[in-house]
Amino acid sequence: MPDHIYKHIELTGSSKNSIEEAVQNAVTKAQQSVRNMRWFQMTELRGHIDDGNVSHWQVTIKIGFTLED
Repeated sequence: MPDHIYKHIELTGSSKNSIEEAVQNAVTKAQQSVRNMRWFQMTELRGHIDDGNVSHWQVTIKIGFTLED
């Protein structure tokens, strides 16, 4: 197996429903323009509170992808 070189980008996904959906929204959007995605890492989690209830999730992730030869 050859050695891989990775590059990463940072994105913030959001969702009214869940942390997982916020991550998936970010990955889905990145997939439109980034090839060879391999991993993600959550770096920040925050939310919006409205009238005493969590109304929105925001998750910042790093997405790692391999560089092409």
